Amino acid sequence: MATRSAIGRVKARGSAREGVGHWKMQRLTSIGLVLLVIWFVLSAVSLSGASYLDVRAWLAGPFNATMMVLLVVAAFWHAKLGIQVIIEDYVHHEGVRIGSLVALKLAVVALAAACLVAIVKVSLGS
Repeated sequence: MATRSAIGRVKARGSAREGVGHWKMQRLTSIGLVLLVIWFVLSAVSLSGASYLDVRAWLAGPFNATMMVLLVVAAFWHAKLGIQVIIEDYVHHEGVRIGSLVALKLAVVALAAACLVAIVKVSLGS
């Protein structure tokens, strides 16, 4: 590597061709999250003071359950995309970077799955 010229080192570090797709997906999830969070805040305000049974009945509706699932999926996907960029930009050791990205993906899947199971359990009344 030391015998390569400066231009040779630069050319060897070409684009992975994933940046634009990643950027677009982060913007799409943020737009979706704005709409979903507005829906969630309005719903939470309307449910303030409601009993657990009222909230369960509200979440049992197909529209509300679907919106909650979309909110969870979009939030975790958006968080994963953002944290991935931070790891890729600031973690310079290759092994630590790969380990961090794998841990991030596993954590996001596990936490999102836990949230989705909770939504299903509450909406079905168990």
